[in-house]
Amino acid sequence: MNAISSDKGTSPTGLTGTLTVPGDKSISHRALMIGALAVGETTITGLLEGEDVLATAAAMQQLGAEIEQKEGTWHVTGRGIGGLIEPAGVLDLGNSGTAARLLMGVLASHDLTATMTGDASLSSRPMERVMEPLRHIGAEFTARSGGQLPITITGTPSALPGDETLKVASAQVKSAILLAGLNAAGNTIVVEPRPSRDHTEKMLSFFGADVRSEENTDGSRKITLVGQPEITGRDIVVPGDISSAAFPIVAALITPGSDVTIENVGINPLRAGLLDSLSEMGADIEIKNTRDIAGEPVADLQVRASQLKGATIPASRAPAMIDEYPILAVAAACAEGTSIFEGVGELRVKESDRLAAMAEGLQECGVETAATEDTLTIYGTDKIPGKIAGGVTIASQLDHRIAMSYLVLGLASENPVTIDDGSPIETSFPGFLGLMNKLGATMAEAT
Repeated sequence: MNAISSDKGTSPTGLTGTLTVPGDKSISHRALMIGALAVGETTITGLLEGEDVLATAAAMQQLGAEIEQKEGTWHVTGRGIGGLIEPAGVLDLGNSGTAARLLMGVLASHDLTATMTGDASLSSRPMERVMEPLRHIGAEFTARSGGQLPITITGTPSALPGDETLKVASAQVKSAILLAGLNAAGNTIVVEPRPSRDHTEKMLSFFGADVRSEENTDGSRKITLVGQPEITGRDIVVPGDISSAAFPIVAALITPGSDVTIENVGINPLRAGLLDSLSEMGADIEIKNTRDIAGEPVADLQVRASQLKGATIPASRAPAMIDEYPILAVAAACAEGTSIFEGVGELRVKESDRLAAMAEGLQECGVETAATEDTLTIYGTDKIPGKIAGGVTIASQLDHRIAMSYLVLGLASENPVTIDDGSPIETSFPGFLGLMNKLGATMAEAT
């Protein structure tokens, strides 16, 4: 895909309509991996068919799982815990840090050797924090300097159960340890300083594993997994990804006259920090038709244009919305007053340095910002005419969330905002432009 431009040539009635967003990426990765470790067939509907998840499907096929798609439903025939086979070639995980880190945990307790690689962005991301606890169970790793991909994993045939206290709350590190613990005798224990997203625990329980979580008085959480369970195939319905829903949500909030309903969105409390933050900023978001699907809470969200105000977003909320800060920064840019995002240093080691990308890109668009190593301050413009000037081209840096965030900002800018490369959007949100334009936005390939 070429450069894409977005401007405020939106319908005079704002953004309107009802939509669904692609399936949750985090749940999609886990459904494929855990389905490959289960006995029997797992069926998955609503799987995100973006590049990241398709890379996971291809990797699990290389490891011996039978995976095929029939009329929109994915069928995974698993090999049982410990049953994956050594791949004949390199496992290419593309741009997906989730796939790479979780798969390292899966492979760590298998008696095989595998090499994992990715694109330029993934190959620059840190993996040592995953490798360190997995070495404790007996796995061996060979990596580039700095613990970067490509990485060769030599799993252990006799994995020790993990017992790890994490310094930083990370769903990916936690999940890697738990997935490795599936093939270890005894209890694997992970203590995280603050609760992080719990899709792995929920899905393992849904497949039949014994997983228990305990809240400690200091705010930490202890997760215990009983090793070597018999997990069997399940039917999984993947809800819409709240990280994808975030873009039409903020677009509707900052575009006058908008009234948009997004159906079937996962609202797991450990993922819904964006909704809490936007609510504090004055957003009109109504949560409707709440229900539970395969252990995950799901709802419909009605979003109306709102006069937003600045807010301080505490560091304690970061694990519940780490992927949503770029689009929240767009909301803050359009708000009245100052917003401060605390404890967001993790943004510097995502697909790009997202903290810098938002601080610098917003300034290019005419929004005043200030950044430290782990905070971002945005001085809102309250959509004052001319304050968000736009008229610039932003480097997406191979980062899908940066690309989509600036396209949404273009809806509130005096002049179009262009991103240099829209191709990364396909990794998580296939059909993004068509969906937004159907609501009334104006996004198109730049000429």
